[in-house]
Formats: sequence, C-alpha cells, structure tokens
Amino acid sequence: MTEIVFVGTSDAFGGGGRRQSAILVRAQAGTVLLDCGMTTSAGLHALGIARDEIDAILVSHFHGDHFGGIPPLLLACLYADRRRKPLVVAGPPGVEARVRGAAEALGFSLAGRDWSFALEFQELWAGKVEPVGPVLASTFETHHQREVCPHGIVVRADDRRVVFSGDTGWFDALPRHVGAADLFICECTNVEPIFEYHLSLEELAARRDDFDCARIVATHLGAEMAKQRGACELETADDGMVIRL
Repeated sequence: MTEIVFVGTSDAFGGGGRRQSAILVRAQAGTVLLDCGMTTSAGLHALGIARDEIDAILVSHFHGDHFGGIPPLLLACLYADRRRKPLVVAGPPGVEARVRGAAEALGFSLAGRDWSFALEFQELWAGKVEPVGPVLASTFETHHQREVCPHGIVVRADDRRVVFSGDTGWFDALPRHVGAADLFICECTNVEPIFEYHLSLEELAARRDDFDCARIVATHLGAEMAKQRGACELETADDGMVIRL
C-alpha cells in the first residue's frame, strides 16, 4: 500500500492559513517528499512525521514555496536529529547549485559542515525514468515561468503511479503526461483562469474528461480557491489529508 500525506497545500502566500507545498509519499521501500516549501519542517512536526523517515526530497521547481524549506530541514537533520542514513535531494538540472545558493542567501550555508550523513544531489531530466531513493521517478516540463525550471513529477512505487503537476498553467500535453495514473495531484491555485502560469477550477472542471487517471486531487490552493474546499466538483486537499492507494 502507498500512502500519501499532504503536509502543505497552499499557494505561495499561505492561502486559507495553510502550509506551502509538501507532499509525503510512503511506499513499502521507503518515503519521499515531493517539494519542501518554507513551512515544511513545522508541518512535519505538527503531523508527527520524523524527518529521519524521509529518504529523498524531489523538487518540482525553484520557487521558494516549493524548495525554500530544504536548507533549514537539512541543518535540522544534522544538528537536531544527528541523522545517519543518506538523504537524496533530486530536482531539475542545477538543483545542487540552487539549494546551496538558497542556503547561502538564508544564512544557512551548507559548506564547511561535518555532515553525519551522506547528502546526495541528483538531477532529474525530463522523460528519463530513474531510481530516486526508494522509488522510480521521472519528470516532464510544465507551463510555468521558465527561469525556475518547472517540472511535473511521476513517482512509481508499490505498483502504483502517482503524478504531481508542480506549478503549471494549462498545456495540451498535460493529460498525456498524467496518463492512467492511480492519483494525479494537480495544482489549482485559482477559481477562475486569471493567470497564465497557474491552473484554475474552471479549467480543470471543463477538461476533466481529458484525463484518464483514476483520481484527481487539487492542491496549491489560493485564498479564494481554499474557500471552495469540499464544496466544488473537484476533490480538494487540505493540510494533513491522507490518501491510501
């Protein structure tokens, strides 16, 4: 059985008072975290999830609400947890430089530390399926600001296929990339299509039949979209929500 725990489901601005993007995927072989927004460490603590459980972090793109929580999480693993087992941080090309640069900017430099665990950075190239920690993963390019290297993530574990959109506006190849997934975790920032680089409830509702996946759950909800939780035609996630596949 694969278990999905939504640690954070808001947009960049904490819409609806929720945490930023972070989704835990528990498989029989181990656990991975999809995105690690700046509120992730607090979210893991609130949900009783130990950082040491996480074998790999997969980053969809380089906006702070999706990867800005990695530097403090790494230092917490080192100093608070005395972590011993390896940790992989995987993401679009350039992921190591981006994480190290963010750490420097935040005053949490990763350089010159006596690491108690092996820290590995792994670049994920669109269309290539490869092992990332305990799962198989691949990525696909999405329609978001190009400078942040936006990608959706496909995770295969326990004979289940979970697809995460990352941040994206509509593009015609999206349903093909999702395919017959067991679960499609799809960003839905807005109620109406008011911004090219984010999806909306209106767009997803109108195009639901384009998707062949078993289940769609909306995340990355903005303030107005958060008010629609449980009251619209699209299933919506909330912080702490658990799905078992």
